Amino acid sequence: MNRTSEGHWKPDVITALCRQLYALAKREEEAAADEAARTPYWASLPASVEAHRSAARMLRADADRLELETRPWGVPI
Repeated sequence: MNRTSEGHWKPDVITALCRQLYALAKREEEAAADEAARTPYWASLPASVEAHRSAARMLRADADRLELETRPWGVPI
C-alpha cells in the first residue's frame, strides 16, 4: 500500500500524481494552441480551444490544491 500508518498518502505518491496532473494540463494547453494555430486569423476560435484551456486550468488547480492540502504544515513550497 502507498499510505503511511496514519492513512495519508506518501509524499512520493502525491508528487507523482501532481506531476501527472501538470503533464495533462500541458497537453491540454498544447491541444488548444494547435487548434488555435490551425484557425485562420479572421475566423473565430472553435469552442474546443477554450474547452482545452479550461481543462488545463482545472487540472493545474487540482494539482495545486492537492499539493497544498497534503503538505505538512510549515514545509515551504
